Amino acid sequence: MSKRDYYEVLGVDKQAEAKEIKKAYRRVAMKYHPDRNPDDPKAENKFKEASEAYEVLSDNQKRAAYDQYGHAGVDPQMGGGGGGNFSDIFGDVFGDIFGGGGGRGRGGPQRGSDLRYNLDLSLEQAVHGDTLKIRVPTLVTCKVCDGSGAKKGSSPVTCGTCGGQGQVRMTQGFFSVQQTCPTCHGRGTVIKDPCQACHGQGRVEETKTLSVKVPPGVDNGDRIRLSGEGEASPDGGPAGDLYVQVSVRDHAIFERDGKHLYCDVPISFPDAVLGGELEVPTLDGRVKLKIPAETQTGKMFRLRGKGVVPVRGGSAGDLMCRVVIETPVKLSKEQTELVKQLQASLESSGSQQSPRKSSWFEGVKSFFDDMKA
Repeated sequence: MSKRDYYEVLGVDKQAEAKEIKKAYRRVAMKYHPDRNPDDPKAENKFKEASEAYEVLSDNQKRAAYDQYGHAGVDPQMGGGGGGNFSDIFGDVFGDIFGGGGGRGRGGPQRGSDLRYNLDLSLEQAVHGDTLKIRVPTLVTCKVCDGSGAKKGSSPVTCGTCGGQGQVRMTQGFFSVQQTCPTCHGRGTVIKDPCQACHGQGRVEETKTLSVKVPPGVDNGDRIRLSGEGEASPDGGPAGDLYVQVSVRDHAIFERDGKHLYCDVPISFPDAVLGGELEVPTLDGRVKLKIPAETQTGKMFRLRGKGVVPVRGGSAGDLMCRVVIETPVKLSKEQTELVKQLQASLESSGSQQSPRKSSWFEGVKSFFDDMKA
């Protein structure tokens, strides 16, 4: 029986690039793999046919010979190429699914894990900066065995299962998959006589005391990175990092929004009517705030530069003071009578002293009139 054209088998044209050929083979191989079609002998033949086609077309030299001479150019019996190992081809194409292709060997030392520490700060600490001591539980290199995990005077030996590669090849039918060695767990070595201090782990638990420099201007969610203060590597690699996550507590007076601060300033009714001068707090001390006569509740006053200098630089924000007029409580009879006299005097003057109240009631009257119409 004559062989089908290799390009036809994979469903690509003769000008197809290597990426297209690889993608086409992947598609055909997954479709006709024997494990997916256990009761279909034709599927197994198509799978072998696709693998043979890919073996030739994925090799530049073999492909050139095939393009010039056809199947005769790559037939081993005719002196051509061919004869490649199918398991290597399949591992190369599907290595990203099954854990790596052939011949990759053991990787380098594993980096230690990163750690996270939640740091609560007051608003003053966040705005002005601070230096704090923190205690962090972590894994550090065992000093007794210097991280080797082996008893003093001994050393780890090459793993007999993987020969020091850290990986083993598992073959089942057409599958050839490279996996982490189950004996040494990818290290390439095993410990025959473990260190008694760390029980062969090379690391021990320890609580470290570290100094954290908090830069001025940090805010909720900011992270401070302490390089190399994470967990020690399990096999001699670099240590991980410690990330200090900033959380700023609520303040009794101020609210923060980026580089600006906000606060409510309660003032008395007479101060709102007559005006005056108040002392208001800032994070740098007290400042004077002038209240003009006839100030309404909710009025916002801006104190420039009394906010926060952002941690990443830039100009300082502002302090926004919102006036809240406080209604007098627990009035004496005399005070109540004076308020009544003031009320009568204001009402006799019409809407002149309460323009917003008058316009609001006019709006309400108009609203109900429209509903009746």
